[in-house]
This record gives sequence, structure tokens and C-alpha cells, in this order.
Amino acid sequence: MTESTHTNHDVEAKYPSHTIASSYPPIPIYAAPTIANPGPLGLSSFALTTFVLSLHNAGAGVPANGPSNVVVGLALFYGGLVQLLAGMWEFKTGNTFGATAFSSYGGFWLSFAVIFIPGFNILKSYGDDSHTLDQSLGIYLLSWAIFTGLMLIASHRSSVGLVSLFFFLFITFVLLAAAKFNNSLTTQIAGGAFGVITAVIAWYNALSGLLTKDSSYFLLPVGRLN
Repeated sequence: MTESTHTNHDVEAKYPSHTIASSYPPIPIYAAPTIANPGPLGLSSFALTTFVLSLHNAGAGVPANGPSNVVVGLALFYGGLVQLLAGMWEFKTGNTFGATAFSSYGGFWLSFAVIFIPGFNILKSYGDDSHTLDQSLGIYLLSWAIFTGLMLIASHRSSVGLVSLFFFLFITFVLLAAAKFNNSLTTQIAGGAFGVITAVIAWYNALSGLLTKDSSYFLLPVGRLN
């Protein structure tokens, strides 16, 4: 046996392999934090705010051409702030589509509420020029119809429930914009009716997200397209 072999045996005897391995601290393993699904929250806030405003637009129990300022509080806090927060949480989950949709429509409701808050002087700035005000609101609603059309295209591989939601919302915005451009109460009522349908679909999608295998005895189908 050579001298180098004796040397190796001596080193192994002096520093056993388990002793060498144990001299290094184990690498800590951190579990990723559990993030709840923010989708049902965002859909619920959108649905309820849309439902209240759409009933006013449709003249369901109230004059269709009467004030609808009761929705301002909802638009600020539930449809606006809560939905915006849901959008931020969607970013955390890695869902770009959900984050874009919830954050944008949260911004829509916040901007809508601001129009009717006297401190911002938006309505007051038009004075008695109701025609220009209607045209401006028509442009505002048409712009959101275009954005909703883009979201409709982006949702084509998600689910039937989500595609239906954006389709009816797109029609709602188009009708409400046309009602402002043409000063048509009938078109506004039609837009309100489509808005109610949109809200119901949003609630259905929200409920389908809440009813999971761990929390419910049954599930709601949404018709997956992917």
C-alpha cells in the first residue's frame, strides 16, 4: 500500500464524512405564503355597483330620468376602492388579465363617482349647457366601451361565463353612450336592462369562484374554453 493511500485513510479517519457535512448549516426552506383568490371579491364589487346603477338607468322602481346619486358611495368604496384592491392582489397572484380588468373598472367607478361630487366642480363647469355635458359623457362611456371590447377579445380563451360578462358589459356601454349622444331615454333604459344582466352574470362568476371543492358540496360550471 502506497504512502498516499495511508494518508487518505488517516484523513478520512480524522474527518469522517458526516462530520464534514454537519459543519455546514442546513439550507432553510421557506413555504410560499398562501394567497387567496381575489376574483370573487372583485366580481362581487363590480356586480353590486353595476346592479344598483343599472336599475336606476332602467327605471326599475325609480324614474329613469331621475337622479342616481345613491350609487356614488358604492362607486367610491365598493365598486371603486375594493375592486382596485382586488386588482392589486391579482398582480400578486400573477394574473395579468384579472389585475388589468379589476384595476381598470375600479378606476372607472372611482372616476364615475367623482363626476357627481360637488367639490370637484365637474358638472358645475358645464353650467346650463346640458347638450355639451351629454356629449362629453357619451365620449366617456364610448371610451370605456372600447376598453371593454379589448377585454372581450383578451378573454376569448377563459370561460363562457367571463366572455358573456364582457360581451354584455360591452353592449351596456355602447347603449349608454348612444343614449347620451342622442339624448334618448329609451336607449338608456335598454342600457340599464343590459347592465342588470351584466351584474347577474358577474355575480354568477363570483359565486362559481367561491364554491370550491373544499368549501362546497357542489360547483357552478363556467364553461372553460382553454
